[in-house]
Amino acid sequence: MRALVLFAALIAAPAHAESYPDAQRVLSIGGSVTEIIYALGEQDRLVGRDQTSSWPPEALSLTDVGYMRALSPEGVLSVSPDLILAEDGAGPPEAVSVLKSAGLPYVTVDEGYDTAGVLRKVDEVAEALGVQDKGRALHDKLAGQLSDAETRAKSVGTPKKVLFVLSLQGGRVMAGGSDTSADGIIRLAGAQNAVTGIEGYKPLTDEAIVAAAPDVILMMQRGDAQADANAQGGHASAKEAALAMPALAQTPAGRDGALVMMDGLKLLGFGPRTPEAALELHDLVYGGR
Repeated sequence: MRALVLFAALIAAPAHAESYPDAQRVLSIGGSVTEIIYALGEQDRLVGRDQTSSWPPEALSLTDVGYMRALSPEGVLSVSPDLILAEDGAGPPEAVSVLKSAGLPYVTVDEGYDTAGVLRKVDEVAEALGVQDKGRALHDKLAGQLSDAETRAKSVGTPKKVLFVLSLQGGRVMAGGSDTSADGIIRLAGAQNAVTGIEGYKPLTDEAIVAAAPDVILMMQRGDAQADANAQGGHASAKEAALAMPALAQTPAGRDGALVMMDGLKLLGFGPRTPEAALELHDLVYGGR
């Protein structure tokens, strides 16, 4: 038995990452990485961020080096970083290759859309910054919160089916399938993804939407200042536009007007706010019970 426990612990242990405790000019690429750095109390080492790093609000005062999937080496190097921490998927690959060839420490933080993924991110960021003690404390705190969220998720009877709608551009519904952060947070909230048989974010036909028969439609709130200033009107018009689409209107969610909206970065970030996001989504889907 003891051998089995030790084996399980080895499997669960985070992979070793390089550590840069002396780095004082850190560039964070990816909203969840930036949130973790703040949660660790290491924000004073930050000299820049990417456009997806909009939380906490204090991060907006950092130099913006561009969108994480469309980085330019010149923009990144303009802040003279001595360490780059980036979410998996930052790019384009050519830009990342140039940065790595310049001799800059570049650490890619693994992505994961479940409890283990959140905790692994914390471990890897803390290891890279050389603040392992702070990392263990944050890991344990989030592990407890995520356990509470999972307990709440298991309290439901038959899970409701949730359709995550990424966009409605061109009158087409772009929805989240498996292997997405949308699928992950829906599961953490104790619900079921209404979309099956597709991976990633894909456009759905009207027939597929009707067949999915979601009980609830989930969308993101815009996070910019204009949307915040006009939150009620903006969110109401987006909801009306979605529910007015014939295919969505024919679903149980459409007939019941069951469309909920959440802050996109908190909802899909899989960082320190994920436990809060899971509980909030659970309450929106199941009426706060």
